[in-house]
Amino acid sequence: MVHPRHRLDDAFQTPVRFSLMAALGTRDEVDFRTLRELLESDDSTLSKAISHLERAGYVKVTKGYAGTRPRTWVTATAKGSSAFRTHVRALQEIASPASPTDSQELGWRLSSHSS
Repeated sequence: MVHPRHRLDDAFQTPVRFSLMAALGTRDEVDFRTLRELLESDDSTLSKAISHLERAGYVKVTKGYAGTRPRTWVTATAKGSSAFRTHVRALQEIASPASPTDSQELGWRLSSHSS
Protein backbone atom coordinates (compact mmCIF):
# COMPACT_ATOMS: atom_id res chain seq x y z
CA MET A 1 0.00 0.00 0.00
CA VAL A 2 1.29 3.46 -0.91
CA HIS A 3 1.26 6.19 1.72
CA PRO A 4 -1.43 8.83 1.02
CA ARG A 5 1.16 11.64 1.12
CA HIS A 6 2.10 10.63 -2.43
CA ARG A 7 -1.33 11.86 -3.56
CA LEU A 8 -0.83 15.36 -2.12
CA ASP A 9 -0.69 18.01 -4.82
CA ASP A 10 2.03 20.66 -4.52
CA ALA A 11 -0.34 23.20 -6.08
CA PHE A 12 -2.31 23.22 -2.81
CA GLN A 13 0.66 23.38 -0.43
CA THR A 14 0.21 27.01 0.53
CA PRO A 15 -2.65 28.01 2.82
CA VAL A 16 -3.94 30.64 0.38
CA ARG A 17 -4.04 28.28 -2.63
CA PHE A 18 -5.68 25.56 -0.54
CA SER A 19 -8.22 28.04 0.87
CA LEU A 20 -8.87 29.47 -2.58
CA MET A 21 -9.84 26.07 -4.00
CA ALA A 22 -11.99 25.37 -0.94
CA ALA A 23 -13.73 28.75 -1.35
CA LEU A 24 -14.46 28.09 -5.02
CA GLY A 25 -16.02 24.73 -4.18
CA THR A 26 -18.82 23.99 -6.61
CA ARG A 27 -19.72 27.65 -7.21
CA ASP A 28 -19.99 28.78 -10.80
CA GLU A 29 -17.60 31.68 -10.32
CA VAL A 30 -16.43 34.02 -7.60
CA ASP A 31 -15.18 37.56 -8.12
CA PHE A 32 -11.73 38.60 -6.95
CA ARG A 33 -13.03 41.02 -4.32
CA THR A 34 -15.23 38.37 -2.70
CA LEU A 35 -12.34 35.89 -2.65
CA ARG A 36 -10.05 38.48 -1.11
CA GLU A 37 -12.57 39.10 1.67
CA LEU A 38 -13.34 35.40 2.24
CA LEU A 39 -9.66 34.49 2.46
CA GLU A 40 -8.65 37.63 4.36
CA SER A 41 -5.85 38.10 1.86
CA ASP A 42 -4.17 41.05 0.23
CA ASP A 43 -4.43 41.61 -3.53
CA SER A 44 -0.87 40.56 -4.33
CA THR A 45 -0.98 37.26 -2.44
CA LEU A 46 -4.35 36.32 -3.89
CA SER A 47 -3.30 37.31 -7.40
CA LYS A 48 -0.19 35.12 -7.16
CA ALA A 49 -2.24 32.18 -5.86
CA ILE A 50 -4.76 32.53 -8.69
CA SER A 51 -1.96 32.75 -11.28
CA HIS A 52 -0.29 29.62 -9.90
CA LEU A 53 -3.52 27.62 -10.00
CA GLU A 54 -4.35 28.97 -13.45
CA ARG A 55 -0.97 27.79 -14.83
CA ALA A 56 -1.72 24.35 -13.36
CA GLY A 57 -5.06 24.34 -15.17
CA TYR A 58 -6.97 24.24 -11.88
CA VAL A 59 -8.83 27.55 -12.22
CA LYS A 60 -10.15 29.63 -15.07
CA VAL A 61 -9.92 33.42 -14.91
CA THR A 62 -12.40 35.67 -16.70
CA LYS A 63 -11.88 39.42 -16.91
CA GLY A 64 -14.60 41.86 -17.76
CA TYR A 65 -16.56 44.82 -16.48
CA ALA A 66 -19.37 45.30 -14.01
CA GLY A 67 -20.68 48.63 -15.21
CA THR A 68 -17.58 50.72 -15.77
CA ARG A 69 -15.45 48.90 -13.20
CA PRO A 70 -13.02 46.18 -14.25
CA ARG A 71 -13.68 42.81 -12.59
CA THR A 72 -11.98 39.44 -12.38
CA TRP A 73 -13.92 36.23 -11.83
CA VAL A 74 -12.39 32.87 -10.91
CA THR A 75 -13.87 29.41 -11.50
CA ALA A 76 -12.52 26.00 -10.53
CA THR A 77 -12.01 23.75 -13.56
CA ALA A 78 -13.07 20.10 -13.57
CA LYS A 79 -9.38 19.18 -13.43
CA GLY A 80 -8.84 21.49 -10.44
CA SER A 81 -11.90 20.24 -8.57
CA SER A 82 -10.83 16.63 -9.07
CA ALA A 83 -7.25 17.34 -7.97
CA PHE A 84 -8.48 19.20 -4.90
CA ARG A 85 -10.80 16.35 -3.88
CA THR A 86 -7.90 13.89 -4.22
CA HIS A 87 -5.67 16.16 -2.13
CA VAL A 88 -8.30 16.52 0.62
CA ARG A 89 -8.93 12.75 0.72
CA ALA A 90 -5.19 12.17 1.12
CA LEU A 91 -5.05 14.67 4.00
CA GLN A 92 -8.00 12.94 5.66
CA GLU A 93 -6.30 9.55 5.34
CA ILE A 94 -3.08 10.92 6.81
CA ALA A 95 -4.92 12.57 9.71
CA SER A 96 -7.13 9.62 10.60
CA PRO A 97 -5.57 7.07 12.91
CA ALA A 98 -4.69 3.78 11.28
CA SER A 99 -6.46 0.75 12.67
CA PRO A 100 -4.24 -1.95 14.22
CA THR A 101 -4.89 -4.15 11.17
CA ASP A 102 -3.82 -1.39 8.79
CA SER A 103 -0.73 -0.70 10.86
CA GLN A 104 0.28 -4.36 10.82
CA GLU A 105 -0.29 -4.63 7.06
CA LEU A 106 1.85 -1.56 6.48
CA GLY A 107 4.52 -2.67 8.89
CA TRP A 108 3.99 0.40 11.00
CA ARG A 109 4.93 -0.04 14.62
CA LEU A 110 2.96 1.59 17.35
CA SER A 111 5.00 2.37 20.41
CA SER A 112 4.34 4.12 23.66
CA HIS A 113 6.84 5.92 25.81
CA SER A 114 6.41 6.33 29.51
CA SER A 115 7.87 9.31 31.30
